[in-house]
Amino acid sequence: MPKNLDSNLRFGFLIHDVSRMRRIVVDRALKPLGITRSQWWVLAFLSRRDGMTQTALAADLDLTKVAIGGLVDRMETGGFVERRADERDARARRIYLTKAGQKLVAAIREAVDAVEADIMSVVEDEELEIASAVLLRVKTRLIELIGSDAEGAGDIEL
Repeated sequence: MPKNLDSNLRFGFLIHDVSRMRRIVVDRALKPLGITRSQWWVLAFLSRRDGMTQTALAADLDLTKVAIGGLVDRMETGGFVERRADERDARARRIYLTKAGQKLVAAIREAVDAVEADIMSVVEDEELEIASAVLLRVKTRLIELIGSDAEGAGDIEL
């Protein structure tokens, strides 16, 4: 029996809505730290893959090279990241967290952990396992459909 297209669309919109609203709640929790959503996303990616190239970071964040350049400039001025020349490719610049950036990541994790606990307090452990399994299957299929462009499509943890 074919799946109901309306159910598929509702599921897609629900994923989008939950993601968007979660970002709003996390933004509010991180506002006292004085960072923007773009900045905490950069820190999130670097906390998992420190030393990314600007090009890779731009692709993962779905930003242009110019936009990521300005964002990294501001974060470098703030002392949270530093650019270093790539040892193998003089044209490439890699971005690394500084000690201040690592400290900020720890503060972000603490704030996000509290928010996530609150958000997920309405979900039972077994429900979460089922939902995670479903989303992982959907993500795996999306990666297959995207193909080689899926670089950096890994889970984000912060």
